[in-house]
Amino acid sequence: MDPEAFLDVANQVIKLKMFPFFDIAHSLLAALAVREDLGANAQAFSRKHPLACWLSTMLVIFAGGMVANGLLGEPILAPLKNTGQLFVGSAVWYIVFYTPFDIGYKIGKFLPVKIVASAMKEIYRAKKVYDGVGHAAKLYPNAWIIMIIIGTLKGNGAGFTKLIERLIRGAWTPTAMEFMQPSFYTKASLLASIIFVLDKKTDWISAPHALVYFGIVIFLVYFKLSSILLGIHDPFLPLENLSCAIFFGGIWDSLAKILGRGQAKDGDSKDVKKNN
Repeated sequence: MDPEAFLDVANQVIKLKMFPFFDIAHSLLAALAVREDLGANAQAFSRKHPLACWLSTMLVIFAGGMVANGLLGEPILAPLKNTGQLFVGSAVWYIVFYTPFDIGYKIGKFLPVKIVASAMKEIYRAKKVYDGVGHAAKLYPNAWIIMIIIGTLKGNGAGFTKLIERLIRGAWTPTAMEFMQPSFYTKASLLASIIFVLDKKTDWISAPHALVYFGIVIFLVYFKLSSILLGIHDPFLPLENLSCAIFFGGIWDSLAKILGRGQAKDGDSKDVKKNN
């Protein structure tokens, strides 16, 4: 593609309006995630506890903004002030859980629909990360770590509220902490936040802002579709394993085990000789 044409496409992507179509895709995948988390009991639960079902779904949809606002000292419920987004989220929730013959859920799970919605959701995620970094930069212009944290939370806030979201539905799972087992979406949002901060605050990245943004979008969409179509769920794992082995004691733990086994074998052989 011609560089100027590519840059023009990047400028168009960065100017995309998220409401209503991208919000619909985001809400659809959030409602599907809640339903799948409920498992085989999803229909029975939604009939018996519609309020808890709705609240947990809204928390997943608006989690990024709520958590980020709480950390920045802003009203936690501010994301709910947009009546249009709240209506879209509630309508999608109703369609996924309460349409006759479960048509809404079946359509949402239909592979072509899921692929399109997932691609749109990743574009939505990139926008949220970008906006989160920009908002934090206005409040704390020199605090890189705050920008990165807010960008990450905006990108995958639902991962950090899973404990509360399940508690609303009466399930207490204290091990469901994103800090203990971060998902690919948290890692990708963290990486995107770092790149956006470097692009905004340093001269290390010489490419135009629109191209940097477009590159993040391509990265997120590519790996999301790879996870659906090819089963590649976390491309960061090989790098994480290597880093843990080199920098976080993995090599030394392995050496200690090997040396410990060697000493144990030497001790056993000496005991055998003494007994003989």
